[in-house]
Amino acid sequence: MTKRKADSLEEYHGKRDFEVTAEPKGARPRVKAADLLYVIQKHQASHLHYDFRLEWGGVLLSWAIPKGPSLDPSVKRLAAQVEDHPVEYGGFEGVIAEGEYGGGTVMLWDRGTWTPDDPDVDASLKKGELKFSLDGKKLHGSWVMVRTKLGRPDKPQWLLIKHRDQYASTDDILVEKPRSVLSKRMLDEIGVKPKKTSAR
Repeated sequence: MTKRKADSLEEYHGKRDFEVTAEPKGARPRVKAADLLYVIQKHQASHLHYDFRLEWGGVLLSWAIPKGPSLDPSVKRLAAQVEDHPVEYGGFEGVIAEGEYGGGTVMLWDRGTWTPDDPDVDASLKKGELKFSLDGKKLHGSWVMVRTKLGRPDKPQWLLIKHRDQYASTDDILVEKPRSVLSKRMLDEIGVKPKKTSAR
């Protein structure tokens, strides 16, 4: 595994005030892991989208997918690459304060591990075609990320596509399995503050 630059979380840190937001700061990139973490977080910010994250080089490589993943191999989902996130972010669920970067509600929609088809992930990313398998609570099987010619050089846009295998389907996984894999709550329930009970 290639270790990413020490400053790979610099953009992430620069966009957040950790005295205000509950998001994890992430001290240093994780150097080595037996299993690579995979996460999708449903994020109701200015626009609803799904954040797709793959652990590599001690951080979570991250893409924003406006329409979320699809199990249908004929459907190509736009995935805009965003800044790397700390691995600790893979366990985050809660509310980002209004006025902060990404302000809104974050749900841990799916979580598990991923395995690249080619162990040289950096070469695959450079080539613009990353093939991998997911073993999550909701998503499984073979997938591919393909870079498009859209976007900026530092923030490329990709397509997330399901390969045809036993897990492919025309079912809408976003509708059929809308709850958090962490808390079992719906998105609007995560954003609601629990009521205080009066002491007797």
